[in-house]
Amino acid sequence: MKKLILPLFILFYTSAQAWGPTGHRATGWVAERHLSKKAKKELERILSGQSLAMASTWMDEVRSDTSYNYMVDWHWVTIHEGKTYEEEDKNPNGDIIATIERVIAELKSGKFSGKDEAERVKILIHLIGDLHQPLHVGIGTDKGGNDVKVKWFGSDSNLHRVWDSDMIDGTLLSYTEFAQSLILPDAVTLKNWQGSTVRAWAKESMTYRTNVYAIGNGRLGYEYAYNNLASVRTRLLQAGIRLASVLNDIYG
Repeated sequence: MKKLILPLFILFYTSAQAWGPTGHRATGWVAERHLSKKAKKELERILSGQSLAMASTWMDEVRSDTSYNYMVDWHWVTIHEGKTYEEEDKNPNGDIIATIERVIAELKSGKFSGKDEAERVKILIHLIGDLHQPLHVGIGTDKGGNDVKVKWFGSDSNLHRVWDSDMIDGTLLSYTEFAQSLILPDAVTLKNWQGSTVRAWAKESMTYRTNVYAIGNGRLGYEYAYNNLASVRTRLLQAGIRLASVLNDIYG
């Protein structure tokens, strides 16, 4: 039985997640380096010593637990071209923008502790990362690129997976190596990143659509990575910087 269950779990996990583990953990690693001393101490307590990097994948890991099915739609949002989030019909099950905004407010209220607080922190870590992956702000026709079948260096993939993990894993870097390779911007740019809003992050993701969907005949490889890997690096770095800023505001 165990031999049968394991491959099914792996198939589900790899086809359903957001940024792959390397991307999410790199964002957590960056965030930890920008926490205030007070926030870092509080988060060590809340997460029982677990790092932000390792906590970052929790929302993907619990997809295999049906008691967390209510979170499925929290990973994404649809904003059609030419529309704003405010103009869109809202998903009754929630979406990534509404969830981030709600969880920030809940953590600021100070009403949660123990497991409830830890889970909310893990949700925040994960979803701030997800929102910076351009295909988590979907166009409404292809399930965030999951329905766009492509070849990645000759192997079957889809556009969402290319952005989640294929380009990142193609660097052959660990999450710490990948995070250390990200170059911080100048002080003015850094301040602008930190001062922007959750909804502004979603709008930024929408600006990448032209390049994301420039897939030609669908046979992707060196050229596509060359044109887009810098954007992946920027989005992961922005996610880490902004995650730290949000956590510092709550706990610092």
